[in-house]
Amino acid sequence: MNMQGLLFAVLFLCCFVASQGDPIFDVLKYGASGNGQTDDSQAFVKAWKDVCEARNGYPTLLVPKGRTFLLQPTAFQGPCNSPSVNFKVRGTLMAPKSVNEWKWPSSDKGAWLQFSYIKGLVLDGRGLFDGQGAPWWDCFKKSQCYDRPRAISFHACEGLKINKVTVIDTPGGHISLNGCNGSIVSNINLLAPKDSPNTDGLGVSGSSNVTIRDSTMKVGDDCVVINGGSYMNISRIFCGPGHGISIGSLGIGGTYGAVEDIHVRNCTFTGSSNGARIKTWEGGFGYVRKVTFEEIILQDVQNPVLIDQHYSATADNQKAVKISDITYRNFRGTSAFEEAVKLMCDQNVGCTNLVLDDIKITSSDPKMKTKATCSNAHGTSSASNIPQVSCLLN
Repeated sequence: MNMQGLLFAVLFLCCFVASQGDPIFDVLKYGASGNGQTDDSQAFVKAWKDVCEARNGYPTLLVPKGRTFLLQPTAFQGPCNSPSVNFKVRGTLMAPKSVNEWKWPSSDKGAWLQFSYIKGLVLDGRGLFDGQGAPWWDCFKKSQCYDRPRAISFHACEGLKINKVTVIDTPGGHISLNGCNGSIVSNINLLAPKDSPNTDGLGVSGSSNVTIRDSTMKVGDDCVVINGGSYMNISRIFCGPGHGISIGSLGIGGTYGAVEDIHVRNCTFTGSSNGARIKTWEGGFGYVRKVTFEEIILQDVQNPVLIDQHYSATADNQKAVKISDITYRNFRGTSAFEEAVKLMCDQNVGCTNLVLDDIKITSSDPKMKTKATCSNAHGTSSASNIPQVSCLLN
């Protein structure tokens, strides 16, 4: 064999091995119609079974571009054989169009799409998840449908990566992470109308070493909400409308809650009801500590800096979640309300070691000056801050 022939053979062999090593499981080959009307759930279940059982390379479930796939609530479970699997959405996944059309496969009605016990899961592809939430919101406004599903939930998916996907109009929250250590969420869009009830953007609980960055969230509730966990970095988030980036609420119904080592940096809030918020219930216990909010841009935000330890009361108001070592640094922008800084801490436990430095928050109304209010809040405030936070206790 001459040199040219040998080179061709080597290239062919390399391509063959690569194609064999990274199998692609296209849902169309499993019977999915992609017409937006036929239920394609079972085709996805069958394709996922083969993805999860694959042992070679980097198996990928492919949702092709230019198609809309109607899915009922569906669970994608691990553990899988490969150390990493890809759920690549290039097309559109769509939930049922009315509340009565949802068909639940089990008693767990927490989410439309559930991913659990999958290590090394990658969700990407620039595709769209349409939660068809409007009928659920109408039902809720009629004092029905109090328990509305989120769009996508991830449970015990260590090493999770979510990148370049869009989720819109979910019945409840958009995306939740629980027990997903070492996760990276980036370049996502979470969108729902301002008046859509409880449509949190991204919720995180029971997770550590989580990165959330470079994303846009325009929703009807918290853009990001942390209900438990540690060592999280949140940066370059564009929030609004929405309820800001929130820690909590913790201590609900007298329960334990713990959040620590959270760093929120270089985020922009536009027309949101809150900016940097910590909220806890009376009667709960646990702690929020070692949290930094810095390099924050505010545009007409109602409550730019807020600690609320009276988010909801219980019969036992002698206990409270302990809040300490919280830093607010380099805030710039405008407040829609006169009270730009509100530090309302528990009367018994209080908040300690609060630091406010380089704060410049003026009023959206040129005729109004901003101010700060405190209750049992202990810490320090720079003399140049606007507004002055003279209500802090030593």
